[in-house]
Amino acid sequence: MRNPCRHSIILLVMVAAGASLAPAQSDWKAKFDAELPLLGHRNWILVADSAYPLQVSPGMEVVETGADQLEVVRYVLAHIDRSIHVRPEIFLDAELPFVPDTDAPGASDYRTSLAAVLRGYDTQSELHEKLIAQLGEAGQSFHVLILKTNLTIPYSSVFIRLNCKYWPSDAEQRLRARMASQPAH
Repeated sequence: MRNPCRHSIILLVMVAAGASLAPAQSDWKAKFDAELPLLGHRNWILVADSAYPLQVSPGMEVVETGADQLEVVRYVLAHIDRSIHVRPEIFLDAELPFVPDTDAPGASDYRTSLAAVLRGYDTQSELHEKLIAQLGEAGQSFHVLILKTNLTIPYSSVFIRLNCKYWPSDAEQRLRARMASQPAH
């Protein structure tokens, strides 16, 4: 004779085990919060759509967020803005403005919403393949954190290259010019 209590316990254990395999939606936030202080200039953060491929460069780390892409972009940029050490350089796929709603429903609304989220930030557009190549190259020596979202619009990834917040690009240019014009002591 079967013990219904035993089957209930086994079922409960299986459900609990399955629940522990699926990461909680806030786990990506904890992961990002723990990694941000370790990241610096030359590191990248990519907020990717759901079809973004798993890359094999040694420095690449993919985290499935299960979250809305714009929510992830807002969270990431807000935390970068509050950091003392890094600032974002934002790149978007050059293909995105040409993705029609007829082929990707919601593309126009996404572009409008993304523009609102990125208001106040300088952004640059590059061809998708060029950005992917830059990530692959960076991943050979530097950490690249890829936060994969549930968005299903092509060419919608937001590429963020980190740069030093307390040493702006113009200061670096002045330093290099001084070094070139004066002999080392």
